[in-house]
Amino acid sequence: MTTDLEAVTELLGREPQGDFDVVVRRPDGAPVVIRNAPLLGDGTPMPTRYWLVDDELRRRVSTLEAGGGVRAAEAAIDGAAVAAAHARYAAERDAALPAGHTGPRPSGGVAGTRTGVKCLHAHYAWHLAGGDDPIGRWVAERL
Repeated sequence: MTTDLEAVTELLGREPQGDFDVVVRRPDGAPVVIRNAPLLGDGTPMPTRYWLVDDELRRRVSTLEAGGGVRAAEAAIDGAAVAAAHARYAAERDAALPAGHTGPRPSGGVAGTRTGVKCLHAHYAWHLAGGDDPIGRWVAERL
């Protein structure tokens, strides 16, 4: 039986640098989305809380991005709604920091972005994990 660490390592092509949980799975149990700890094993801030690891979905989202998806999503979704999503994402991630943490902290919202859209994969991953993300919903409608 393959462990989550083994499966995610294979999907990423490298071992994850921090702790994670699989929060969305395929019907066969294979990881689709992982939720990263806000700090890597060495204490480096990890801004990307949700990571799309499923190969098929990553390819499909990459195709959408390559066809101008980031610009199209930014044009389709109200900037205030995107900013509010970034704030919700950051608040959730920051709430997972260890109590009393005084070192460097992750910054930005989805995928570390402060404004606009940087990565459709990260928005879609958060959406699949139950996040209230208008960009993630936009991606889902197009896949």
